[in-house]
Amino acid sequence: MGIVAGLDSSSGFTRIVVCDADTGAVLRQGYAPHPVDPKATEVDPQVWLLSLGDAATGGLLEGVQAIGVSAQQNGLVPLDAQGGLVRPALLGNDKRAQVAAADLIDGLGGRQAWAEAVGCVPQAAQPVAKLRWLARAEPEAARRIAGLMQPHDWLVWQLLGRPSRRTTDRGGASATGYWSAGTGSYRPDLVELALGHQCALPEVLGPAEAAGTTPEGLLISAGTGETMAAAFGLGLGVGDAVVSLGASGSVMAVHHEALADPSGMITSFADATGMHLPVVHTLNAVRALRGTAELLGLDDLAELSDLAMKSTPGSSGLVLLPYLEGERTPQLPHTAGTLSGLRRESMKPEHLARASFEGMLCSLADALDVLRGRGLEVRRVFLLGAAAELAAVQAAAPAIFGAQVLVPQPADYAALGAARQAAWALGVAQGTLSPQAPPAWQGAAVQVFEPGDELPVGQAVRQQYGATRDQIHPGAFNPAP
Repeated sequence: MGIVAGLDSSSGFTRIVVCDADTGAVLRQGYAPHPVDPKATEVDPQVWLLSLGDAATGGLLEGVQAIGVSAQQNGLVPLDAQGGLVRPALLGNDKRAQVAAADLIDGLGGRQAWAEAVGCVPQAAQPVAKLRWLARAEPEAARRIAGLMQPHDWLVWQLLGRPSRRTTDRGGASATGYWSAGTGSYRPDLVELALGHQCALPEVLGPAEAAGTTPEGLLISAGTGETMAAAFGLGLGVGDAVVSLGASGSVMAVHHEALADPSGMITSFADATGMHLPVVHTLNAVRALRGTAELLGLDDLAELSDLAMKSTPGSSGLVLLPYLEGERTPQLPHTAGTLSGLRRESMKPEHLARASFEGMLCSLADALDVLRGRGLEVRRVFLLGAAAELAAVQAAAPAIFGAQVLVPQPADYAALGAARQAAWALGVAQGTLSPQAPPAWQGAAVQVFEPGDELPVGQAVRQQYGATRDQIHPGAFNPAP
């Protein structure tokens, strides 16, 4: 069918993969950092284009017929009536909108009203909360806003030469806080609630639709957010979940319908294929491991893992509730971590090391159970992040999660997902693929870990953790409405 490219414009860099459209085999790759402070909370979007240009040098895109774009989520690009930038784009790591998010929750009548309206409860990172912040903090700029885009929308628009038609996809739209994955439609009233007036919103394309064609004849697919692109690049299907081990953690799974969750623990994203990606976030994952390593005077997490392997499941009765930064799942924003079960025989470094791994994994298993409790089947768990390579994680995760665990080979899965989307749109345009069936690319290369005979041991570890959690934080997973 040809050659396609996927580009992923993350918060700090652009990665490009050039792939065979039929098989997904990677032919060429490019990379360039963004010329900005990685901790910046706002940025001129032109730096994304500069980075893209740097990543594509050396004839990288020669022979490419279609491009897909993945980009960081929760960014907001505010445009004036002429399509010019009103102010620098606000990024997802900007926490200034926390009060604005709380105001919006109250303004619509509470968490349940938001969950029913758009499948999520406003958080500071979301564009809808950023709009309220702009309306309050920068009212003159807010009044000039006539159109809204997210990073991947803006990049697609630029690649196409800034046409009058502006587009997005359902995955990206579902992260805004003013588009419902359940109904598949915008809620312009929520934009007005946040900003004070209506403005133009991008057309939401279907998974296999093209956003347009460049003057040179290069097809540009709809694009999507990084989370959705990575899921597509991994080849996830129903029965699959992804547990991401960053400083904080997240659990997402493929589902056939959107989930409205009045508690706000589930964020109901749409995916890049026509399905749904409910996500549950935790505030503490690898940061609990790093904190324990520092406490024990260890240089890195590999040393912590080696030490943990000298202990046994259950950590000799030690339980770490890893809520070091408060917690989002369960909703305990002002709490702290707890170390429980201290006895003379348990007060050894190896038991504390193992308790940190078990605490992190049990907390993520709690998040996984939030999804299971809503009817999601989980047969396989993909474990992402550098910590997934640690022996202590691989030894404990299958039994604690109660499922087969797969650790994918490191790869640019968001860029691969964007390329796969480009191949799909190209195939539909050429009449060789159906809009209902994406190209059957080979899935990620993985290491597979089975719970096997250790499943009862994992259940016992979770029971010990759950008993401690419920004693310290009774009713944490059954909050008052």
